[in-house]
Amino acid sequence: RCLSDWSSDVCSSDLYIGKLSRKGFKVAICEQMEDPRITKKLVKREVTRVVTPGTAADSQLGAEENNFLACVAGTKDVIGFAALDLSTGEFRATEFRGSDADRRIREELLVLRPREVLFASSMPLFDQPRRQTAAPIAAAAPRLASLENATWAETPLDDWVFAPDYAIPLVENHFGVLSLEGFGLADRSAAATAAGAILHYIRSTQKGSLDHVDRVGYYERQDCLVLDAVTVRNLELLEPLFSGGGDNLTLFRSIDRTVTPMGKRLLRAWMLRPSIDSAVIERRLDAAEIMVKDLVGREELRRSMDGILDLERLLSRVTLETANPRDMLTLAASFAKLRAVRASLTGFSATRLQELHAQCDELADLRDRIATTLEDEPPITLNDGGVIRAGVDPTLDELRNLSRNSKQYIAQIEQRERQRTGISSLKVKFNSVFGYYLEISKANLQHAPADYERKQTLVNAERFTTPELKEYETKVLDAQEKMVEIERRLFAELRTAIAADARRIRQTALALAEIDVLA
Repeated sequence: RCLSDWSSDVCSSDLYIGKLSRKGFKVAICEQMEDPRITKKLVKREVTRVVTPGTAADSQLGAEENNFLACVAGTKDVIGFAALDLSTGEFRATEFRGSDADRRIREELLVLRPREVLFASSMPLFDQPRRQTAAPIAAAAPRLASLENATWAETPLDDWVFAPDYAIPLVENHFGVLSLEGFGLADRSAAATAAGAILHYIRSTQKGSLDHVDRVGYYERQDCLVLDAVTVRNLELLEPLFSGGGDNLTLFRSIDRTVTPMGKRLLRAWMLRPSIDSAVIERRLDAAEIMVKDLVGREELRRSMDGILDLERLLSRVTLETANPRDMLTLAASFAKLRAVRASLTGFSATRLQELHAQCDELADLRDRIATTLEDEPPITLNDGGVIRAGVDPTLDELRNLSRNSKQYIAQIEQRERQRTGISSLKVKFNSVFGYYLEISKANLQHAPADYERKQTLVNAERFTTPELKEYETKVLDAQEKMVEIERRLFAELRTAIAADARRIRQTALALAEIDVLA
């Protein structure tokens, strides 16, 4: 399905794209690639972005939910697995070995619940159809029959995408490294290949820099307490055991007191993969104990985080070049609260909280740049202008003054020409066919200056133009289009500048998430 000129109605298009992607469809976004003013043929259009179930930044997605795009690669002996949430930048990879690797992959998918799964076209995802993967589980526990509905879109890719010689360099080039040793993938080619296939798919369907995807983490299932889908359901961690029970009956809803969307997702992730590292657990408990003892300081910290929106998802929109002016202002408003968060953290002596204080950047320079570039209440799109503040670009200010003061300027020209020619009845008018012109009655033609250029002859009058009037006409008629062009360029430069600091923003978002959960 093609949505042409979709940006003219962002809210409507996002709504329909979200509905289609949730049903497993792919949506092609088409845009004009030529200026209609300078082409005499049909305006060229191209598909600039393809929204798929695993790449959609769905506005209907809950704050605590992830939208994972998963990939399975490798052989029957070693199966690589990778998952990327493009909306937050979370990227992970692992490998499964042995005769039960296929079963463990199925369990990982049932717990992770990706929206879309990639695999090589010559290797089916599972030996049996996916709809049957949950059948043995449901048979063993009839109340878990809803697991049969844990479906995802399956997307086969060409086999060459999964060649290690192609996929692994993609990962290295994306992160700008010579080796994947720092990510734990140096000797795990199957996991690295799966990660590379995901990057290939993202590059072929999306536009933007992907700067917010700044790391990939290798994990072993045994590094955390392994909870399969049946256990997660029986313990009612995320969903009630019986249908119609309500989300409030789950453990997540019972203990969730987080303030930010990032905190909700982190709490959910910790519940699904509880740490078994005693040092990590002790540091978290120490931080929680300090906060419990300082009730006033803890509440002050929680209040300072109130109003901070989803930095991770806003950042992804910036790097994918889908952020609109209001998204940017929302980002700046959230940045403005970071100083108070850091100030509130200084009162806690726990080691982990001090580390998070150091990782949390105030991002004041980015906040100020956004605030000084954009209007306080800009329109949602750039189509009609009015996004960039006055004083940012001299040419833009000149064009705005020209557009706003055109009547006054025309009156000045008219008054000046009357004094120059002595013709009190001289008028400056505008016609959609001839543009701006000076009109002189037949009786006063002898007073017309030599530099007047005849434009049209009427029964009782003559119409003239001058080089000044021609130049002004060009400026006025092109002013609106030029203003929009300049505003688009300035907004793109702002968005690029923010994307260039994606690592700082993401690090701050991750620190805020942990602070939120601990508080």
